[in-house]
Amino acid sequence: MGRVTDLASFAPLLTPEGQTLLTALRDHDPAQELAVVSRLRRDHPAELVTAAVGQARLRQRAVAKFGAEDAYRMYFTPNGVEQSTRASVGTYRAGRMKALGVRSVADLCSGIGGDAIALARAGISVLAVDRDPLTAEVARANAEALGLAELIEVRCADVTEIDTAPYDAVFVDPARRGGRGRIFDPEAYSPPLSWAVEAARKAPHAALKVAPGIPHEAVPAEAEAEWISDGGDVKEAVLWFGTEPGARRATLLPSGAGLLGRGLPDPAVRPVGRYLYEPDGAVIRAHLVAEAAEDLAGGLIDETIAYITADELLPTPYAAAYEITDELPFNLKKLKALLREREVGTLTVKKRGSAVEPEEIRRKVKPKGPNAATVLLTRVAGAPTMLIGRPAGGR
Repeated sequence: MGRVTDLASFAPLLTPEGQTLLTALRDHDPAQELAVVSRLRRDHPAELVTAAVGQARLRQRAVAKFGAEDAYRMYFTPNGVEQSTRASVGTYRAGRMKALGVRSVADLCSGIGGDAIALARAGISVLAVDRDPLTAEVARANAEALGLAELIEVRCADVTEIDTAPYDAVFVDPARRGGRGRIFDPEAYSPPLSWAVEAARKAPHAALKVAPGIPHEAVPAEAEAEWISDGGDVKEAVLWFGTEPGARRATLLPSGAGLLGRGLPDPAVRPVGRYLYEPDGAVIRAHLVAEAAEDLAGGLIDETIAYITADELLPTPYAAAYEITDELPFNLKKLKALLREREVGTLTVKKRGSAVEPEEIRRKVKPKGPNAATVLLTRVAGAPTMLIGRPAGGR
């Protein structure tokens, strides 16, 4: 219900009447939507009310990515909300572009303009290109709404026909979703990764946004590969051209902490020490667990598990630390008895390398009491193991 599907249904939202409706719907409760629609249709065309309600719903969803101040001024399509870059990530990436001396960018596959907005706010002029007429019009409206129209030129065109020679850099964000959902094969992106790489090679600088699960062997030798997490969630990988060929980097937002690969061998496996470190997902995706382990004077608990163990607590932005109090073979009866003995009512269950679901553990052990504990279900030297402890403030 309420989806803007073409230019004819989108254009009325930009009129004074459409703006009035969007303002009135800013804080509407989706649970009361039918009543709201019925009331508004008494004074406004049904089609416009439907479009405005749909847009208000998308704006509410977009707050998580763009923040309330921008989201309630911007315009969205369902795919635009789903696929656009989180503002914090776009801002970080635009900052890297600025630091490289980039003054103009050809933003290919620009979508609703999220990255173009971040680049323009960094003072970079942008050509934003998307082949879908509605998406391009939404990007144009967003540039206008945020006062960035002088820096963002929006063009509805096939990105493969764009001459990028006049621009300092190219940014490509290929579509990674199709009719059947998420696309994992980089050559099935639209456009394919191989095309994007060739476009990147023609520019002084380039950044290609790819899925964080991209195989490392698919990264071109001349590219720097950067995995970015925000608030602990891995958001994307970026292939940079014109920076550090062959480099592997993990960047953690909002702090901006960055871990650069040093070509280390896999860490040794050692017995569980007093502390356990859970590396950030970007560190794991970038294959930089060895670098994190060296910085922490630690080793692995199992050669196939990305948990680092150490005897000392060292501050690190790259991993969450836990103080381990108990190490037990996996056994639910023993776990339940231990938690009852310690009066644990607040139980956090984490897993890595275990088929058991955390909700199943909580349901079966029935935690009760005033104390808190963390249980990590994993493997230690190949054996299913329960590690019990508490957060140690290592991140």
